[in-house]
Amino acid sequence: MADELRINHQITISPVRVIDEEGQDIGVLPLQDALRKAEAVGLDLVEVAPQARPPVCKFLNYGKFRYEQQKKKAEAKKKQKVVELKEIKMRPHIEENDFQVKLRKAKEFLEEGDKVKFTVRFRGREIQRQDFAVTVLNRFKEELKDLATIESESKMEGRQMSMIVGPA
Repeated sequence: MADELRINHQITISPVRVIDEEGQDIGVLPLQDALRKAEAVGLDLVEVAPQARPPVCKFLNYGKFRYEQQKKKAEAKKKQKVVELKEIKMRPHIEENDFQVKLRKAKEFLEEGDKVKFTVRFRGREIQRQDFAVTVLNRFKEELKDLATIESESKMEGRQMSMIVGPA
């Protein structure tokens, strides 16, 4: 936003509506008068609403204003959560303890706000019994129904079957 703002002699449209440093509306003034008043108080004349007619300009310390804008932008960026896709891999014949470990890990990922991709890999003739993989994926779906929403149902991709769930 601060990059598009015009200041002082970059402003070309006259007259302009002027707002002083306290936020009080001074009124509509010719551009030269507004520039003189800004210079008198030791501030820059910054065009804050160029689309308005007449454009709205404000008395600001432009360097300080840009610094504050950058700080706000950095703070907003810091608070953003990037959703990652975490993958949990397994085989169609998974033991109960392994299932519970993977289920616990999936719950952790979902609570952190990440998506989880469950992948069941087939080796050799296991691919003929895809029903085992469907059973395992349906069990995960059932166990996580309170924490997650299904984003992609179970589907075959080459020699593996996968399903994607996201946080509820």
